[in-house]
Amino acid sequence: MKLSLQFDKGTILVFGAEKRQLQYLESLMWDERTNCFRAPATEYRNIVTNLRKHKITYHDNARKFSAKTFPLKKEIKPRSFQSEAADAWILEKRGVVTLPTGAGKTILAVILIAKTGRPTLIHVPTIDLMGQWNAVLNEYFDIKIGLLGGGINDIQLITVATYDSALLHVSYLGNQFGLQVFDECHHLPGEQYKFTALGSIAPFRLGLTATPERSDGKEKLLYQLCGPLCYETHIDELSGTTLAPYIVKTIEVEMLKDDREQYEKSRKFYTDFLVKARISFKHPNGWSNFLRKTTESNEGKEAFKAYLKQKKLSQASEAKEELLWELIIKHKGDQIIVFTQDNEMAYRMGSKFYLPVLTHHTKLAEREAFLKAFRSGEYSILITSKVLNEGIDVPEANVGVIVSGSGSIREHVQRLGRILRARPGKQALLYELVSKGTGEYFTNQRRRQHRAYEGPALLQD
Repeated sequence: MKLSLQFDKGTILVFGAEKRQLQYLESLMWDERTNCFRAPATEYRNIVTNLRKHKITYHDNARKFSAKTFPLKKEIKPRSFQSEAADAWILEKRGVVTLPTGAGKTILAVILIAKTGRPTLIHVPTIDLMGQWNAVLNEYFDIKIGLLGGGINDIQLITVATYDSALLHVSYLGNQFGLQVFDECHHLPGEQYKFTALGSIAPFRLGLTATPERSDGKEKLLYQLCGPLCYETHIDELSGTTLAPYIVKTIEVEMLKDDREQYEKSRKFYTDFLVKARISFKHPNGWSNFLRKTTESNEGKEAFKAYLKQKKLSQASEAKEELLWELIIKHKGDQIIVFTQDNEMAYRMGSKFYLPVLTHHTKLAEREAFLKAFRSGEYSILITSKVLNEGIDVPEANVGVIVSGSGSIREHVQRLGRILRARPGKQALLYELVSKGTGEYFTNQRRRQHRAYEGPALLQD
């Protein structure tokens, strides 16, 4: 009996083989319900490659796509690093490419979509990015571009989808595309998003990101789903050429007396509890142990409140607000993005200084109006918590102020990337405001563990 392959709700079925016939394919499991082998759809390429290697004939009823020609409407003259990245990826047509924000990841994808010639599904984390990709793809391809997300369900040979929408539809779209592009692919190893890759048979896969590292260490899964890291270049390598030259300036801010007193009191209560409960954050389970202990007694509950209070005081001190206003006055005429760790502080500063605020609560129409006004120069300042960390194209920005942030290296690199899109004569400047003598200093040091923050580009006050 001749073997046949079928796609079934995110999996591959192999009919016509006896239980021991394909034992060398470890990904295949015998399914007693259907009396055939079954594997995640992502194993399609491996299965087909092995069947051909062992000269086993088969009917391919799984694949619902074929080779296509996607001619470009206008010529692309890639930069040297884009050509190198394309050459590295095309060898296996699988892999992750790491390029800084503003270095032309979307153009690289356009080049590779045209070279690969397969129906393509592009995954993006936000509706804003879906719109940006759609605009670029329409600029270079003379075919209708499909969209999946934000209430739109229009599947075409080249389609842009949000990760959320792609996940919802992978059970029946998983065999319709030969190439998957994962923008901001560091999202892919998430507990849900990984199924957008696992449930697709696409043999060709391109991951794009500025920072593949994850705090949970799941980069290994990213490379399993997309292919290995095949090319990378960094901010410092492109500064002054593809990206604007930049300076990172850290300012240690002395807290006001009342804030300092409250901080020290809350900090002591919190750290005394850590000692008493024998909790060490050097231990892998230190944080989870702390959270568990804080629920077991009234003292623990008060310790957690103290932890939150001292953290909030260091991140959002009144002294920082005063310094921010000084920086705004100093950089009158520049395009400034102010970053905060949370929405509360963003809205408080926006209200205090009468400035527009962008958070995930901002409605789409209002967000688009704010960004349009910023790009036109009508607004010279935007305050945001995390919405502008990735994806949004704001080439006009040349000054960034990090009032507060997490210890995430990715977040910090992304925020720097927001002000590095090059234009003639541009000099980018990133300020980091750190409350002096607080735990925030160590958070700042941790999030700066990246080569973009080494060397003469750093200044300390």
